[in-house]
Amino acid sequence: GYKSLQGHSANVSSVAFSPDGQRIVSGSWDRTIKVWDAKTGQEAQTLQGHATAVLCVALSPDGQRIVSGS
Repeated sequence: GYKSLQGHSANVSSVAFSPDGQRIVSGSWDRTIKVWDAKTGQEAQTLQGHATAVLCVALSPDGQRIVSGS
């Protein structure tokens, strides 16, 4: 079934799957990036540091690094 990922406090602007399909990364207007367990929908980590909205996220081909633009 479908899972709803709840946790950002503003609009989500970008999402990406890890290459292995195990994680989802989302970027939001709340200036955070969240990493989710794709199977359970549980939030695994929140990354902070952007001064403005996170507009795009991507993962490296090996899934070990996240890049974001704001």
